Amino acid sequence: MKICAVELKSNEAIVCILGLDRGLFNVAECRARKLTLNDGTAVKPLKAFQAEFAKLVSDYKVDKVVIRERPMKGKFAGSAIGFKMEAAMQLAEGIDVEVVSGTAIKESLKRQPVDIGMKEVGLKQFQEHAFATGYAYLNMKR
Repeated sequence: MKICAVELKSNEAIVCILGLDRGLFNVAECRARKLTLNDGTAVKPLKAFQAEFAKLVSDYKVDKVVIRERPMKGKFAGSAIGFKMEAAMQLAEGIDVEVVSGTAIKESLKRQPVDIGMKEVGLKQFQEHAFATGYAYLNMKR
């Protein structure tokens, strides 16, 4: 199974493509580490973001998109643009999307902690939460 794990932060969708094959995790090289929505008030940029994301998922033959859930209110609440980006990903034709709660991710990581650094798998530090989301999700499905 190959997934695209996503962390939404401000107007960016930080992505990490990883898979699980015969019990081994692998992190795929990806042309984009993050996708940005510059204007969240207009329809055209939102559709362009959706098309760019759908193309990425299609090109890398991703089976499922896993998005880290954000609270709707409070200190760590997601932005309006972030929720629009999430909706655009969920409504993209032919893409299987699941939103995973922070609690479920924490529980999975508690049972099977990540014991490798981001540089060792070819990722940037800002991709850590996206990777952890994907890693936790794949562990939940094993």
